[in-house]
This record gives sequence, structure tokens and C-alpha cells, in this order.
Amino acid sequence: MGASKPLAGIRVLSAEQFAAAPYGTMFLAGLGAEVVKIENPATGGDPARYGGPFMLGAADSEYFQSWNLNKRSIELDLGCEAGRSALHALVADADAVVNNLRGDLPAKLGLDYPTLGKIKPSIVCVHISAYGRDTSRAAWPGYDYLMQAESGLMHLTGEPDAPPARFGAPSMIDHMTGITAMVGLLAALLRARESGRGCDIDVSLLDVALHQLGYTAMWYLNEGLRASRQPRSAHFSVGPVQTLRTADGWIFLMCMTDKFWFELLDALERPDLRSDPRFVTPGSRGEHRQALTRILDEEFGRMPTSHWLRVLNGRLPIAPVLDFATALDSAFVAEAGMVSSVRHPHRPDLEVLSNPLKIDGERLALAACSALGDDTAAVLPHSPGKRCTAKS
Repeated sequence: MGASKPLAGIRVLSAEQFAAAPYGTMFLAGLGAEVVKIENPATGGDPARYGGPFMLGAADSEYFQSWNLNKRSIELDLGCEAGRSALHALVADADAVVNNLRGDLPAKLGLDYPTLGKIKPSIVCVHISAYGRDTSRAAWPGYDYLMQAESGLMHLTGEPDAPPARFGAPSMIDHMTGITAMVGLLAALLRARESGRGCDIDVSLLDVALHQLGYTAMWYLNEGLRASRQPRSAHFSVGPVQTLRTADGWIFLMCMTDKFWFELLDALERPDLRSDPRFVTPGSRGEHRQALTRILDEEFGRMPTSHWLRVLNGRLPIAPVLDFATALDSAFVAEAGMVSSVRHPHRPDLEVLSNPLKIDGERLALAACSALGDDTAAVLPHSPGKRCTAKS
């Protein structure tokens, strides 16, 4: 898409590592922003570069690239005066500065608006931290899984008789926090372009994790209802919305409305269930889920998953429950173009997940992140580089 990318001309500096900020800024980079990843040479850069088991050279890995496509990398030690001076030179030509450091560090390192706004009043400073910069936990380190634990999400995940469980997908709270932060960044950039004034944007992992509780939180806060784990990954109140057994596997069925419920009964040739008082509304079906599950397991268990997909696909919301390898290898994923190939010095055909955004019907172009510090000379010709240490 080249120059037509909507964020072309935007420069974002990001002192980032691991997942939350890198995932968010990767979307900006995909949309055309120049994202300059600031990595500390004293510590070997982003620790994700060394995340195994599949390495791409000495300081790169598939783990790292999954969050850092389309970015440039410079080496800069923000712990010393020379490094901060080099950052200030970059800020003059930047639109935003992002970090996902511990909450007490941005002010100490001069990454906040009170510091950088003096250099460029329109600069937007985005802070992603575990617990926020203005709380009693500002100096605490924190990671995704801790937030799933403390927010109550693990309490709601898994089968009722199993131990608490995290989301199966890696770093879901990191990803949601990164995207939330980018919404704030883009909104602040729009305002800064009109007013000439930037600001600080804050988002914490725990705040975002709590926000994912959604309507279950509202039910508790207003009605005192304590939601609990549902069998078969079921909806909290509507049925049948859950997994069901087939003759050879599992499907997930979502009859969110009466329309889909009636379509299901027609397909199953079970008109008798229309008049069953236990199943007359989505809510009553949820209340009598156990009895309904027994009936539907028996019906769906008569035939394999392929039969039910052939009969019901496009008629009502249904999907096979796949292992992730089967999901990634599916013909529909290939048709949708959700897997792409990028060139990498150590893997010329490195396969990656495509950006889920499309612009005018086209997937966004992807490229591997630069090697550690590879763009330092081009972006910052007078960089202090590795000579700059926290003691200098």
C-alpha cells in the first residue's frame, strides 16, 4: 500500500519490551507510522529477542518478531545523561513517545510530558505500566498472567471443577492493553494537531484486565451477583451457547436469539422442544442448561462434526472446536490471507500472522523488525551508542 497507509509521516519513539507496548506499536507500524524501537545496549535490548526456543540469529527470535514487525531498532541507554540528550534530539521530530516501563520510571528517565513537552509542546507521551504511575504500586513490576489472576479473570476461566486458569492464548491482557493505549495515542495525536498541545496518556495492565470483566462486573457492582465458571464454556445467562459433543469431537453452538434456536430445532427435527416450558426463551434455556445439554449432546452425538457443519454452517452460528495447528492450517485461513511470509536474514520465508486490518480491501504489508541497533546510525547519527552507560 506504500504511501497510502494512513499513518505515513507519523514518527513514534518507543522504549518498549516484551508484549504490551510492542504489540500496540506494531499496529501503528503496520499502518505506516515510523516506529523507532529504543533498546538499551547495556542490557542487550528487548529481552524478547532472546525468547526461545526458535532463534533467528544471536539477538532475534520468532518470539520477538511476533510483536515487532515493521519497526526500526536503535540502541540508546536512557539511564545516562548522554542517552537522554540523544532522545531529546529525536523528540523534536517525533509525534509520540511510548514506554511500558515500571510506573515509577518514566518520570525518572524524563519520558513524561512535563519533561518532553518543553522540547516539543505537541508531543504525546504514552505510558503502559502494570499498576499505573499514580498509585501506591507504581514501583511494582507486573506481567500479564498476574493481572489475569488478580482481576478475577482466572476465577472465571475453565471448567467449574478445575483449578483457576489463564486464557489459553499468549499475553491476551498485554495485547488488549497495547491496543487500548494506541486508541489513546491516536486520539491525543488528533487533538495535538489542532491544539498544538500534547499530553500524558496512561493505561495499566490491571485496569485493562478489570475492564475485560464487562457485564459480569456490572452485575456484581449493581446486583451483588457473583459470576462463576460455567460448564462447557457456556454463556453466563443465555442458552444454548456452549460446546457440544459430536460423534468424533466438539462444536461450539451460539443460539443467542430465538431465531437461531428455532433453526436448530428444525435441523434436529425436534419440534417438541419448542413447547417445552424449560426452553421457551434464551434466558430459560440458560437456567435449564444442564437438562438442555443432555438432550443436545445426544442429538449431536449421532453424527460427526463434519456432518453438523455441512448442515448448519451459514444457517446458524456454529464452529468446530479445533486445535490451533488445525486452525492455522485451515483452508479458510489461507483464503482470508491471515498468514503471510516476510524476509529475514536468517529465515528468508519467515511465516507470520498477517495484520487483521485491511485498508481498501488489502492486507497491510509486513516486514521483519530490524536487527538490534541496526538503524541507530541512520536515525541518530551522533548517538552515544554503547559508550553511554548508566554511570556516565
